[in-house]
Amino acid sequence: MTVRKIVMYPADILEEQCELVSVFDKKLVKLLDDMYDTMIEFDGVGLAAPQIGINQQIAIVDIDDDYGTIEMINPEILETKGEQTDPEGCLSFPGIYGVVTRPSYVKIKAQNRKGKVFTFEAEDFLARAIQHEIDHLEGVLFTSKVSRYLEEDELEGLSEE
Repeated sequence: MTVRKIVMYPADILEEQCELVSVFDKKLVKLLDDMYDTMIEFDGVGLAAPQIGINQQIAIVDIDDDYGTIEMINPEILETKGEQTDPEGCLSFPGIYGVVTRPSYVKIKAQNRKGKVFTFEAEDFLARAIQHEIDHLEGVLFTSKVSRYLEEDELEGLSEE
């Protein structure tokens, strides 16, 4: 397994619609494993393929809860409800944090590493992380949704979870 280099803004790939995955093979498994190692190495809670320079609809989320690592290939949001407003950051924007409002509930449909379709429901911080990563696959950056940027001293008083 390999830690990949994080693509930093303003790289074009971060604002492109990613291509659907159609081949579920050993290369995909290795890529997912590398994405996990990269996310952990850089202390993230999620990572999307364009953040490591790959224009495919692949994202992972792991917020250290009961769900473990959620691998989403070709994800699609089926339903959202509610609202939450909290700080967000992004590995492709080091040191930049902002307040973002998102739905507090999300239901998605995606494929796993073997191509099997599944649905998944999430609330609160996990829902936020999933939506953030799916946005990446559509070329949407969290900075386009920020209502207010946070200074470093403001962050110290906050704890994400």
